[in-house]
Amino acid sequence: MKLITQEQEQLLLANGRHNAGRETTEDFKPVIKLFCPWNSATWLLSELDPNDPDIAFGLCDLGMGFPELGNARLSELASVRDPGGLRVERDLHFCATKTLAAYAEEAARANRIIC
Repeated sequence: MKLITQEQEQLLLANGRHNAGRETTEDFKPVIKLFCPWNSATWLLSELDPNDPDIAFGLCDLGMGFPELGNARLSELASVRDPGGLRVERDLHFCATKTLAAYAEEAARANRIIC
C-alpha cells in the first residue's frame, strides 16, 4: 500500500504551499495518520514541503513517550521494515477531529499520540 494517496498528497502540498515562508502559519488538521503495526510509532501529517515533497510536517511519535512536532521524510518511512517484513501503514479509517496543535497538546499530556 502507498503511504499516501494522490488526493492526500495534493492536500498536503496545498497546506505546505499555504504556510511556506509565512511568519505566522495556519494550524491545519492532520491529513493522514501513519503508524507502525509492530510498535506504537505514529505520525499525524498535515503538510508537505513544496520545495521537497518528500519532507512532511506533523506530529511525530516514535513510541518512546516523547511526541513532538517536526519533519519526517516519507521515503525513510516507506523503507522501514520490521524483522518479519511489516511496513509502516496508513490508517485507512483516520479522520482528524481537531488541529495538529490540539493533537500535540493532548499528546504532550499523555506522552503519546491519542487518536
